[in-house]
Amino acid sequence: MSNPVPDADYEMLADFRYALRQFLRFSEEAAREAGLTPHQHQALLAVRGFRGRDKITIGELSERLQIRPHSAVGLVDRLSGQKLLIRESGIEDRRQVYVRITERGAELLEKLAAVHQSELKRVGPRLGSLLHQLIGND
Repeated sequence: MSNPVPDADYEMLADFRYALRQFLRFSEEAAREAGLTPHQHQALLAVRGFRGRDKITIGELSERLQIRPHSAVGLVDRLSGQKLLIRESGIEDRRQVYVRITERGAELLEKLAAVHQSELKRVGPRLGSLLHQLIGND
């Protein structure tokens, strides 16, 4: 039989989950105040923050958001309708569809990024401490 998990580990896991949830709730509310759903905010961030490129495929977006490709298409449709993302055909493969953030989308995302950075400065030390305690217990 394996060793039981100590009560202190459950407490740290619960505290860490609670701190993460508090940040996520903050993020969801900030997105709504900016006129976006949380998924729309996450999509803009995934496109803008994709390493090494300023555009992303629908497949890459669905992977980043952990949603089905048809859900990513619907999300892109809504964001395109708000003029926050644009679609582009691939240069080498015209069947490949990329999405790119618009200037309007970038401005909105920049405001959200600033409030998120401020919140992370506030809660980051607690999250870091909890994470350090959790991974230090191996």
